[in-house]
Parts: sequence; structure tokens; C-alpha cells
Amino acid sequence: MDISQEKIKYRRISKRKKLFSWEYNKYQGISKESIVPLPWEIWPYEAKILITLVGIWSILGLLILGSSSWWVASREMGNWAYFLKKQIIWTIPGFCIFYFVLNTKIRNLLKYSRVIFYFLFFLILLTNITGITVNGSSRWLVIGNLRLQPSELIKPFLILEASNLFAHWNLIKNDKKLISIISFVLLILLILKQPNLSTASLTGILLWIMGLCGGIKISSLCSFASLGFITGCISILNNEYQKLRVISFIDPWKDQQNSGFQLVQSLLAIGSGGLFGQGFGLSIQKLQYLPFMYTDFIFAIFAEEFGLLGCTLFLGFLVVFSYISLRIALKCRNNYTKLVAIGCGVLLSGQSIMHIAVATGSMPTTGLPLPFISYGGNSLIASFFIAGMLLRCSLESTGFIGIISARKTLN
Repeated sequence: MDISQEKIKYRRISKRKKLFSWEYNKYQGISKESIVPLPWEIWPYEAKILITLVGIWSILGLLILGSSSWWVASREMGNWAYFLKKQIIWTIPGFCIFYFVLNTKIRNLLKYSRVIFYFLFFLILLTNITGITVNGSSRWLVIGNLRLQPSELIKPFLILEASNLFAHWNLIKNDKKLISIISFVLLILLILKQPNLSTASLTGILLWIMGLCGGIKISSLCSFASLGFITGCISILNNEYQKLRVISFIDPWKDQQNSGFQLVQSLLAIGSGGLFGQGFGLSIQKLQYLPFMYTDFIFAIFAEEFGLLGCTLFLGFLVVFSYISLRIALKCRNNYTKLVAIGCGVLLSGQSIMHIAVATGSMPTTGLPLPFISYGGNSLIASFFIAGMLLRCSLESTGFIGIISARKTLN
């Protein structure tokens, strides 16, 4: 009985290999002529759903941004579409980067990520020294007419570097482990120094989850988490700016005209949305009552205009996106692409959840953009880059492309 079952299993494997070889040879010539790595017909259903979700997310983002920014753009810039036009302009290079990443092997991205990672690491260091200060934080470098936020641009390369480290953690030499870990710790400390507690927290959470999925011991991860929590508390105690935000988070109504003003106005916007919302474009709080209504608190404007129903649908959208990201990670054929997919899903979903938590008063007020929706070219380009990597991981899971990535040598 066992022998017959083994024969059946062998025949199935042989048949699957022959089918794979036939399909691979069939589409090898077609893919060379196509503008995408694989013909649409053989895309995994996760990839088809993912690119649809990204398209919906980016188009929805432009609509919400246009609605939330037209009033302040009219008053301050003399053009109601000022911020919308700039966001559309940034969408063009964002889409080009998305297309480039989609057509680049994950193996090649992993190979060249280190140079770019340390270059952006240096820019973050430079930002702490010579960066411009806006609302108490030094997060931007000004180069001519261009404002760069290296802490946003480094996110996709952080995912790649973490994948390089954690994919085969037990096989990497201790000295290389130490160098990478020190680099990650210094990166978090430099971001905290700006100060940018939200991005530093997101970075720590991302590394912790990728380390967990990479097989690091729970005891070691708990030690790092405790150290990160203590560091965060020290940062809050040493920065009056952050301390006021934590105090106002606990009871924003106590000082609603000063430290609690942002959160109070955000809660008023969300509460006034009711069940079905005020209607698209009909928000009251965006009439310069709510500060940063098109960046850090854009979800509050969305909630006011689309109500509880719209918020529920958007949260459902994030759940579907997270599920598809998990499906892609589970189907990946090697540890590198698996961890890249996990990192991409965690960062986009986690950043969205943290932004919503800030707007709803579930965590202290801090500046964290909503991916594809909040105004800002740096965040938009990083989001497109990350989405492109996630989609590329899905396409490589078919086995038709990126097969060599499974043989990548250890760093």
C-alpha cells in the first residue's frame, strides 16, 4: 500500500515538473516582449488583487488629498489644486520606481541595497546636524528647491537590509551580525534624535517582526523590545515637545486650546462624521480648524466626510491588503523574498494603523503619514517602492522568474 502511494506521489511530482517546464518554456519568449516580467494570464491571483488594491489606494489618496487640501491651498497658495498638483507630479516618479522595482529581481535589490541604505543613513545623520526644523522636529534636508526626508526614503532599503540579515540568521558570522544590529540601533537613535518617535517606533516594530519571522529567539527579541521601550521613555522625558504630546494624549480636553488642540479637533472631525459622513468635499474641520489636515491628520477628514461606514470599509481594505501580503509571503520560494514580503506588508499596514491610531486618540499625537494618501513626495515614493517589491515577490513565487534568488550567497 505504501509503495503504491509513493508511486502515485512520484508520478504527480514528475507531471508537475513537466508542466512547469512546458509552461516556463512557453512563456519565456513572451515575457521578453512584454512590458511586465510575466504575462497577465499567469500572474498569481494574489498579484492581480494586490496591483488592483494599490491602484485603488493611490487613486483614493489623490481624491482624499484634493478634498482635504483645497481650502488651505486656496487661502495660502492662491490655487485650490496646489497640493493636489504637486502630489500628482510626485506620483509620476513614484509609478516609474514601482515599474522599475517590478522588473528587477529581488536578488539584485538585495545585492545593491546596502550601499543605498548607508548613504541614506548618512543623510539622516546630516539631517540631525543641518536639517531644517519644522514644528519642533528636524526631519528634512533642503537641496535647492527639493526637500528630502531621508527617514521616509530609507524604509524600503531597511526592509532589504533586514532580510539580508535575518534570512539565514544562524549561518551568518557573528561580526557581520553585530555590524548590522549596531547600524539598526544607531538608525533608530538618530531618528529619535530628530525627534521622530513614531517613525522610530515603526522601525523597531518592523525589525522585531522580521526578526521573529527570521527565527531569532523570543528571549533575545524580548530583550531588544524592553531596551527599545526604555529608550522611548527616555526620549519622551528628555524632550518637552514629546512629553506634552503624551500628556495631551492622556487627557486632550484638559488643555484643548494648546497641547490638546490637534487631537480635540481630530476627534470632533471624526465624531461629526456620524454613520454616513458629511459627504465628499463637505468637511468643516478642514477649513483650517484642524492643523495638518492633509498630512498627519488626513484620516480625520476622511472620517468626517465618509463617516463610520467609510472608515469601516477602509479598515476592511487594510485587512484584505494584509491578508494578501501574508499569502504572498507564505508562497515565496526562499527566505529572502519571504522576509521582504513580510516587511513590505508590515510596514504599509502598520504605518496605516498607527496613523489611524493617532487620529483617533489611540496613541500619542505624532507625525506619521498615511501611505498613498497623505501629502508628501518622500512618503509616496517610498510607498510605491515597497508596493513594487511586494508585487515582485508575488511574481517570483511562481517560479518562472527570480529562480536564481534562492541560491544567493550569504553576506
